[in-house]
Amino acid sequence: MRAGAVIDALAARKASEICFHGAVRHWTVAQALDAMETLARRLALCRVLGILADNGPPWAIADLAALKAGTAHLPLPPFFSASQITHALNESGAGLVLTDQPERIEALGLGFVREDAWNGMLLLRRPAGPARLPAGTAKLSFTSGSTGTPKGVCLSASGLLDTARAVCSRLGDLPIERHLAVLPLALLLENVAGIYAPLLRGAQIHLPGLQNLGWRGMAGFDPSALCGAAELARANSMILVPELLKAWITHLGATHRMAHDALAFVAVGGAHVDAGLLARARALGIPAYQGYGLTECGSVVCLNRPGGDGTGVGRPLPHAEIRLEGGEVHVRTRAFLGYLQGESAPSAGRREFATGDLGHVDARGHLHLSGRRKNLLITSFGRNISPEWVESALLAHSCIAQAVVIGDARASLCAVLVPVPGADISQLNAAVALVNANLPDYARIRHWLAASPFTAENGQSTGNGRPIRSAILASHAERIESIYRKDETTHVDV
Repeated sequence: MRAGAVIDALAARKASEICFHGAVRHWTVAQALDAMETLARRLALCRVLGILADNGPPWAIADLAALKAGTAHLPLPPFFSASQITHALNESGAGLVLTDQPERIEALGLGFVREDAWNGMLLLRRPAGPARLPAGTAKLSFTSGSTGTPKGVCLSASGLLDTARAVCSRLGDLPIERHLAVLPLALLLENVAGIYAPLLRGAQIHLPGLQNLGWRGMAGFDPSALCGAAELARANSMILVPELLKAWITHLGATHRMAHDALAFVAVGGAHVDAGLLARARALGIPAYQGYGLTECGSVVCLNRPGGDGTGVGRPLPHAEIRLEGGEVHVRTRAFLGYLQGESAPSAGRREFATGDLGHVDARGHLHLSGRRKNLLITSFGRNISPEWVESALLAHSCIAQAVVIGDARASLCAVLVPVPGADISQLNAAVALVNANLPDYARIRHWLAASPFTAENGQSTGNGRPIRSAILASHAERIESIYRKDETTHVDV
């Protein structure tokens, strides 16, 4: 598949057709292509373009312009801290930034100066030496992962478009004409599956700002805004992380409502999704299906769908090959070219990546994950426990929004729990008791403490909602030690 195939698909549509819906303006195909061409000409001598901006049609068009110009795109997540943005810009050697938040870039003190305006954003430039990128790098995806220090993943255009085409193939028969982008576009999942895939199938893409979707930064997430945005767009498809799905379900239940009837498919990924959560979503009219992917593999690798659903993360998509080695999942795609400042991957063909995820494949070809190899807990009694197993049981309860289980080298397990708004101590106690009743003795939660939400803004979760365990443990270290010292204590309040 040619790297420009997604642009070709857009250009093949009627010039007057609306392709992008923004909060204040809708874009026709002709308008989008004209804006893309204008920016692509400006990028002719630019090796790396950083984009720091809210969701909206200009973000998507700028991404296509970089693809057309052969410029590596460095998406900068809006939740990144100043130090993380600085790290990403310096590691990539980016000399040009397109942003609707110029003050944030200028405050970094990296020498960027304002140069020109483009569709509500400003171009900022600084002198920059030649970027040391693997040949063919089209996207530099920095992810905080589990450490908080962003790691730059170099990805090929052909590999990313392989993913988009595979998503289209898996969902080709579903009535998807309007996609609502809910996740920040700087996240590879929404970028590839929420922009490239819908463009390949000729769908319209609704791109309201993140505030309009319910994102409130440190203040959390407002599911009523998400519900309203989905209804206003009459969205057929969306991509959510488990935390957002749970918030939406809770809102619908509290307001005695159902999701709008235009929804055909809601992909849920980024972290483990409990089967009970999916069942509750579908009962409320949200056709939620679990998927699985990694940045290094070009995002989506496996995906469930109506008529091909299971209790795991789904069958591999056509572009991805999966094999197991010692219980660890290895994935082969064309996307991964190497890490910035690290060794490049082999220069040709499909490249294998060891994911660090533990799992197995069932008789139907569906992949099931059981946790992360590096997260495995070994209690002082020598029991090996995957914390994700216990966490998924905790998250199945409606009063628990987030959970992290710890207990390495300890005699018992402890959980750090984030309650949903309005949940009290007695509800959390009851939920833990119910979970324990269905777990073997060695995997039961003996102690727990309540905590404030794990967010990207406070450094305790990645952009896709995955908890950063090291940051959470560091934040609550004193309380955890106190709990283990007081063996008879069953909980500590916020």
